[in-house]
Amino acid sequence: MKSIAGIGLSDVQAVYSGPEGDLWELIMGEQVHVGGFVSSMDLAQKAGIKAGTTGVDLCCCTGAGMRFLTRFRNVAAMVGVDATQKVIDRGRERCQRLGLSDRVSFFLADACDTDLPSGRADFIWGEDAWCYVREKPQLIAEAARLLKPEGTIAFTDWIEGPEELTAAEAERLLRFMKFPSIQDLRDYCDLLTANGCEVIVAENTGRFAPCVDLYLDMLNKQMTYDALRIIGFDTALLEGMGKEMQFMQDMAHKGKIIQALFVARKR
Repeated sequence: MKSIAGIGLSDVQAVYSGPEGDLWELIMGEQVHVGGFVSSMDLAQKAGIKAGTTGVDLCCCTGAGMRFLTRFRNVAAMVGVDATQKVIDRGRERCQRLGLSDRVSFFLADACDTDLPSGRADFIWGEDAWCYVREKPQLIAEAARLLKPEGTIAFTDWIEGPEELTAAEAERLLRFMKFPSIQDLRDYCDLLTANGCEVIVAENTGRFAPCVDLYLDMLNKQMTYDALRIIGFDTALLEGMGKEMQFMQDMAHKGKIIQALFVARKR
């Protein structure tokens, strides 16, 4: 695991309460995670998410994953937990507009301490969001607590790849992305095992580098004006963010940053 000091929940809330969060949604779509629909379907299939089940989405953002699950996996009900009021409000509005408010609910809370009842969920869901959480041992413990026996934890996340980040590279990535830490494949597997879960799948999806290529291509060729509008036409800011994304692209192609997929079952 690589970590840095000085990055916490308030920094993440600032991102997703402001224009930077809107910028990520512009380039990544409503499903603000690598691979979008394809990634969600891959995770749901590998986790065996069934119709009629109930789940909790930890760090749900605007709830795009929950809307996907209710529509395409016919999940009966979802509870989304996020610590940023703006994305909760936006998610409720989107669910109401789509007629999903009776099946999707939102809860403003720290994902590490949700205060939701123990042992009720058939599955816990997360998509490329747990990298924002500093207390990852507490997060995995909370996910396991919420699950029924034999329940499933299914998530993707940005992690350190098979090629190790240098200290300087990790510092640059984490500060730009507002990640307090970044795990590797073994770190998450160890946390899941320590919390009474059997790891079923832990793999590199192979989607990270091609998707970063796509995001930069769109920003440079099609969405430059849209991005500038979101950040108040601050060309210097956009140029700086572009350089950081190019750095991330380089790290991705070197195998130092990947999207990983995990499925684990509570014993």
